[in-house]
Amino acid sequence: MASQMSSCASLPLRDAIDAHVHVWTPDTVKYPLAPGFQKADMQPASFTPEQLLAHCRPEGVTRIVLIQMSYYQTDNRYLLDMIAAHPGTFSGVAIVDENAPDLRARMKALKAQGVRGFRLYPKSADVAAWLGSPGMKAMWTAAADENLNLCLLINPEALGPVSRMCDRYPQTPVVIDHFARLGMKEPVDRAGLDRLLHLSKYPKVTVKTSAFYALGKKQVPYLDLAPMIRACRDKFGAERLMWASDCPFQVDPGHTYHDSIALIRDRLDFLSHRDKAAMLRGTAERVFFG
Repeated sequence: MASQMSSCASLPLRDAIDAHVHVWTPDTVKYPLAPGFQKADMQPASFTPEQLLAHCRPEGVTRIVLIQMSYYQTDNRYLLDMIAAHPGTFSGVAIVDENAPDLRARMKALKAQGVRGFRLYPKSADVAAWLGSPGMKAMWTAAADENLNLCLLINPEALGPVSRMCDRYPQTPVVIDHFARLGMKEPVDRAGLDRLLHLSKYPKVTVKTSAFYALGKKQVPYLDLAPMIRACRDKFGAERLMWASDCPFQVDPGHTYHDSIALIRDRLDFLSHRDKAAMLRGTAERVFFG
């Protein structure tokens, strides 16, 4: 069975990479929150790199991709400062205003500071119109030219418009976060999964197998997600999938960091050692640390 637990517990795969983590600091004087956010919105109140690494290190995770937290919006200073303070440990995914002047120059400046991608999420219900805006066109063009990843936080209904963008910009590296949140609001449906799998036709698209706590039954050990993971492995290949925890949200009550990495590392018997090495290190290393 695809969801059968592997008989080999804690297969040694050293130097793993977590491809999706958020960090923030309670110091809102040095790092003020963006308009519209308050300290009460920060749950937990603090999640610094030191707190993060306490979860990562026991599981052999040595490098991490930091995703700019929405609390800060386009003020990427905390993310950049943490990359600089931990050389070789962090890569970054920033947020920029696609309508800002000198967009390409801003993206290049962030690249020089350790950023390897930019987080995008729809600003309105009309995803196609948002993706077709002048700012998005400029961003997709610059990302292709600079080999910077556009990391899409989208729902399944956005997969069609995203596919059309991949047709128009085939050289733009695209990362789909959290399986496009298939199974977040309702069970994983075949039509939505087929739309995600359709993106495998574009060689520059990769997928994060992540946020297990929020998908499907939302219950440890997450084996109900095995068919979706297997379908992605079969269609994209493990070399285009990357594991991520989505910390700190993965470590809410009832879920642990170990639970997340163990699904890929220990519990899916259809994943070969080579598959696991790609999903736990190789893909993220190429995409975010290359």
